[in-house]
Amino acid sequence: MAQTSAAINVRISVQHEDFDVGAEYRKLCAQAPGAGAVATFCGLVRDYYDPDQGEAVRELRLEHYPGMTEKRIGEIIAEAEDRWQLLAARVIHRVGALAPGEQIVFAGVASHHRHEAFAAAGFIMDYLKSEAPFWKKQITASGGEWIATRPSDARALRNWEGR
Repeated sequence: MAQTSAAINVRISVQHEDFDVGAEYRKLCAQAPGAGAVATFCGLVRDYYDPDQGEAVRELRLEHYPGMTEKRIGEIIAEAEDRWQLLAARVIHRVGALAPGEQIVFAGVASHHRHEAFAAAGFIMDYLKSEAPFWKKQITASGGEWIATRPSDARALRNWEGR
């Protein structure tokens, strides 16, 4: 399901299908005439959730609540837009069963200046990781286990306070 915003050009998709990072970059550039910077991030499924304590991940299963998930992602982007001057934003998050090495998330922003683009992309990713309603279950040789938010994710959010 894709959603758009009236304030800036925003596209949000929660989908099973893979995505083309290059195509998404080109769309951001086309949707943001006058942009001086486009910052993107593409996350991959890791083969180890915790290399020090766990087994190799065979599969990561992601679930979400349609409508609620897209709404929260839109709120995260709106907060980024309140903090920085953005021209366009794109977030894709995959759901379903994914194997290690597969693309899981794309976040891209266009702005007039690189500092704003870098900051907004980092902000969006930190909040997606901790506050977007996705439920993740890793499958290993021993079975399945639901993944909780890490303390490092909470610390990343605290870094944005007051900025």
